[in-house]
Amino acid sequence: MIWLWVLLAAALTIGGMMWLGRLPAAARPLAGAAVMLGLAGYALQGSPTLPGHPVAVAAEPDNFGEAITDQRQGMADRFGPAAQWLGMSDGFARTGKTRLAAQTLEKGLAKYPDNVDLWVGLGNALVAHGGGTMSPAAALAFDEAAKRDPTHPAPPFFAGLALAQGGDLKGAEAVWSELLSRSPADAPWRPDLEMRLAQLRQALGPPVPAEAPAAAKAPPADAP
Repeated sequence: MIWLWVLLAAALTIGGMMWLGRLPAAARPLAGAAVMLGLAGYALQGSPTLPGHPVAVAAEPDNFGEAITDQRQGMADRFGPAAQWLGMSDGFARTGKTRLAAQTLEKGLAKYPDNVDLWVGLGNALVAHGGGTMSPAAALAFDEAAKRDPTHPAPPFFAGLALAQGGDLKGAEAVWSELLSRSPADAPWRPDLEMRLAQLRQALGPPVPAEAPAAAKAPPADAP
C-alpha cells in the first residue's frame, strides 16, 4: 500500500507543477525527471516495511548549564572589543567546531591581550573542546582572566561551571561560594549563581559530620 501512496503523491506533485504552477512546457521534462529521481532514491534507500519503533528520549544529565552557550548573565561587555570575537566563537561552538572557536579567541587575544572577556571565552571554548572537562589549558585561561581583573565575576563563575561539568562538585562549590560571598546583592548574575549553587549542594548531599574526638580517659581511682 505504501507504493500506492508514493505514486499518488508523485502524480499530484507533477500535476500541481504543470497545471496549478503553470510550468512551461519546456521545463516539464526536467520537473518530471526530478520527481522520478526522488522515487528512485526512495526505492533504493527507503524501508517502508520496517515496523514502528518508538524512541525513548534520554534524560538530560544535570550538568549545571552549558559553558559555551550559557548566557553570560551580564558579565561580558556586549558592545566592547571582545563582542565580535565572542560572537564568532560562539557561532563555531554551536556547530561543533570547538577548535575553530578556540582559535578565533586566540586571534582576538593577539589583538587585545588584556581583555578579560576574551580570556574567559577561551577557557569556555577549551572546556567545550575537551568534552566538558577542565583541562590545564582551560584552567590557565581562567587564571589569566582573573589576573587581569580579580574583581570580575566571570572567571570564577565559568571556572566553577567547568569544574561542575567535569565532576569536581566540591571544587565548583568552593569557587562559587567565594564568588557569592563577594557578589553585590543587586548583581544581575547573583540569582542564577544562587540557583546553581543550590543545585550543586543538593547534588553533593548533606555534609558528613566530623567524628567527635575520643574522650580522654579518666585516671583510675587509685592513681596518684
